Amino acid sequence: MNNALQLFIVLFFGIHISGLNAQKQEYILEENLSYYNGSIDTYQKERCKMDIYYPKNLENFPTVVWLHGGGLKGGNKSIPVQLQEKGIAVIAVNYRLYPKVKTPVFIEDAAAAVAWTFKNIESYGGDPSKIIVSGSSAGAYLTMMVGLDKTYLKIHGIDADKIFALFPLSGQTITHFTVRAEQNTSRSRPVVDKFAPLYHVRSDIPPIFLYTGDPDLESYGRVEENAYFAKMLKVLGNKNVKHIILGGYGHGKEQYDAIFP
Repeated sequence: MNNALQLFIVLFFGIHISGLNAQKQEYILEENLSYYNGSIDTYQKERCKMDIYYPKNLENFPTVVWLHGGGLKGGNKSIPVQLQEKGIAVIAVNYRLYPKVKTPVFIEDAAAAVAWTFKNIESYGGDPSKIIVSGSSAGAYLTMMVGLDKTYLKIHGIDADKIFALFPLSGQTITHFTVRAEQNTSRSRPVVDKFAPLYHVRSDIPPIFLYTGDPDLESYGRVEENAYFAKMLKVLGNKNVKHIILGGYGHGKEQYDAIFP
């Protein structure tokens, strides 16, 4: 079993790391930290914040950067209860929202938060080589954009291939419907441009685990576009690509009960 898949089994299916009884571990929550330095505008000060939840007096733990959903137009950061008390850190990120900002500002914010994690998590005890990026719905879209289009992290001096793994839940792999609306394109018309994860498929991406719900219950076309995305990644030679369809479950947070038993 490859190390990435093994770690995901450890993280997301309740098997404790190195025999750690994580429920007896003490955790610290720091809220509303900024992930931008220097001069920022009022809206950045309001939205570009994150909460950090991490185990006290533990070293070299993995970290999940969690990006919330909400169609790129709403939503707020929170630490998913399913990721708590697992011997890991969770960084829950807010980002700026449409229409107050335009594309690609929300992608840039997600990348800035991931870059902050690479540069700072070691000071909390975390291992910067074990950073997972994850999110649901719009957060899954941002997860894939940051992980596949290397330009966003490169601005911060970070190689996107250093991400340990990507874990998008029910994300769009074509251009997001909010981005299409900004382009005056109908929501029913698929677009694959530079704002689509599918546009950036390449070999040797970080391991990626794609979750979608039941084809009859999911957002329209979401299962099919993820399936095509996974297939193209495999065609290009990526070995660690998994697409898991959750029968009986709908979109986004409804899937948590299946993923985190």
